[in-house]
Amino acid sequence: MCIAGAPVAALGLLTVLHFPFGVDAALSAEELEKTRDYYAKAYKQESAEKSGPASEYETRYLKIATEAAERFKITDQVERFVRDYDLRDRPVIEIGSGRGYLQDHANDYTGLDISSSVSRFYHKKFVLGSATAMPFADNSFEGGWSIWVLEHVPNPEQALRELRRVMKNNAVFFLLPAWNCNGWAAQGYGVRPYADFGLGGKLMKASARVRSTAPYLVASLVPVRLLRREAARFGPTRLRYHRLEPNYEQYWEADADAVNGIDRFEAMLWFQSRGDECLNCTELDGSVFMGYNALIIRIRK
Repeated sequence: MCIAGAPVAALGLLTVLHFPFGVDAALSAEELEKTRDYYAKAYKQESAEKSGPASEYETRYLKIATEAAERFKITDQVERFVRDYDLRDRPVIEIGSGRGYLQDHANDYTGLDISSSVSRFYHKKFVLGSATAMPFADNSFEGGWSIWVLEHVPNPEQALRELRRVMKNNAVFFLLPAWNCNGWAAQGYGVRPYADFGLGGKLMKASARVRSTAPYLVASLVPVRLLRREAARFGPTRLRYHRLEPNYEQYWEADADAVNGIDRFEAMLWFQSRGDECLNCTELDGSVFMGYNALIIRIRK
């Protein structure tokens, strides 16, 4: 009897350990300033006459980001999204637009970013601002996208509220954070050698490898998704996520600076429970077994 119940107990423990208990909380002025300062430094590349070559930190950050964008064919994905939903000449916004790599995919484009130092990279409209308090009127845009940004926003549900506010009815949005960011990227457990760590660190690195496997992810994610799906039946859900401690000193690997880990299924439920439609959540991709692709959301007001 005890042996038969062991798998159930183990599954229950995994569910508790991986349940997203985090919800939005107010931030102090100090925390907000720390985040602003970090991103200003990460993107800042003044001319050689003024500041010399980019620092090792900046070079590593941009190299990892560029390699990831190429690997996941981000440019192709956005181009296809704009074409499929006829957004070329409609007002669109990119939330967390960085250096404006994607500004030429639409003619009526606005880029929003928290770093003022990136403005010189734009030949289209750039607005300095936060995703959680966007300086736009209600119903300003017919479409938009945000790529690898939401995981860096300390209050991600507030950012989603703002996203819906500035979108017109029937607007479409391409949302691709780094889903399910984990707590071990900040210390580079995935890329640093075992020799870098003491005993505790070695154990963490070994466990991180196990927790990255498909069987473990299925066992830990699916029960939580089932619970959250049931919760969504009773009305608009809160966005639940895992709070993470970012590393603002050393960018070991992608998402070392993430402040939250959001599951794609959780984000889908957040929109759907408000009446919005997920345009690419069909069959398996809209089920509790879904993967980590972008969400394409049609806003219904």
